[in-house]
Amino acid sequence: MKLIIRGGVGLDNVDSAYCKEKGIIVKNTPEASSVAVAELAFAMMIAVPNRLIEAHNSMKEGKWLKKELKRTELMGKTLGVIGCGRIGAEVAKRALAFGMKVIGYDPVVTKSEYIQLQPSLDAMLPQCDYISMHTPANDQTKGMINKNTIAKMKKGVVFINTGRGKCIVEQDVVDALTSGQMACYATDVWFSDPPPPDSPLLKAPNMLMAPHIGASSNENLLRIGKQVDQIIGEFVKGK
Repeated sequence: MKLIIRGGVGLDNVDSAYCKEKGIIVKNTPEASSVAVAELAFAMMIAVPNRLIEAHNSMKEGKWLKKELKRTELMGKTLGVIGCGRIGAEVAKRALAFGMKVIGYDPVVTKSEYIQLQPSLDAMLPQCDYISMHTPANDQTKGMINKNTIAKMKKGVVFINTGRGKCIVEQDVVDALTSGQMACYATDVWFSDPPPPDSPLLKAPNMLMAPHIGASSNENLLRIGKQVDQIIGEFVKGK
């Protein structure tokens, strides 16, 4: 084996150290999925304050909750982006179009056209009405959203995670949802795919869940295929 291509952003399921030892080239397609993942994250951000899931379910149950289902507008709210690379920037562009203030933190990104970068995560968290997470899972990010960081967030924050499930401590998020510190946790990513039946998140209140479909748009699958074809072509040519 000489080449491994992972069609997507992360390399979580590839033993990169082993591949390096054996001289196996490892590639992925990071540019392809940015729009698809960003659109899902923003769809979640729209669905939660507009209470679309509750509205839909109540109608299916024959209930007419016109007076009870009060909505909240995104305009004027502050979005905090954790991980300000390609996907984070795409989310920020959409948030700005909705009249939101967009701030963010990324230890690597030092300049952003769309995001007002903050000096630290601790400086960003208390300002946010919404937080959208777009970080890989590594030694620095695993478990970074825990009881300590959650305590620094604004009470009633909406947290969207389309990054990696291993970046949160699940029980700490459940506790925050139960106490009201976190108004909603919307996630497309899990500690393991699929989550085990006894995952505390599956039975937690105020959840919006998806089965890791962020990259699964028809358009994105075509983009991934084109990038894979390009990578193979360059490999064959020795580039």
